[in-house]
Amino acid sequence: MSVVDTDNGLLDALLRLIQLDKEPQLKANLAPLIKKEIILRLLNSPHSPYLRQIVMSGSAHQKIAKILCWLKENYTSQFSIDDLARDAHMSPSTFRLHFRDVVKMSPLQYVKNLRLQAARQLMLNERIDVGSAALKVGYESPSQFSREYTRFFGKPPIKDISALRLQQIA
Repeated sequence: MSVVDTDNGLLDALLRLIQLDKEPQLKANLAPLIKKEIILRLLNSPHSPYLRQIVMSGSAHQKIAKILCWLKENYTSQFSIDDLARDAHMSPSTFRLHFRDVVKMSPLQYVKNLRLQAARQLMLNERIDVGSAALKVGYESPSQFSREYTRFFGKPPIKDISALRLQQIA
């Protein structure tokens, strides 16, 4: 992972791509061109070595990237780290090592973060109660969910959601 300031050219291209939603008649023709521009700008940026490493065919980073995509779509499912390692064609210890290298946290921490963020959005936007949100994102125990939520966000779920709703009003 790398973090650097974004240059104005990249920001401009991203903004133009987003604004194409307002011009559907041009989107089909211009979006692919702007996406190519964004890729070229990224490949000519300080991020380039990291991006090249991720997309190299068969690289550990590419395997982890595929697992990350799968996790984002299936975070509510029950699975083991050994299953993920097998899917990435790695031993569990090698998988954990490469995962931590790419994501800067363990696979379990990553899944927990996905679940907690998703539950927070469900409670905030869809007004789902704490227990239902916990079960919906893959927790088996609402009390375990509440403990982890409090640890992660600094407040119990009900207080956190109430505070966020007050911020939306203000």
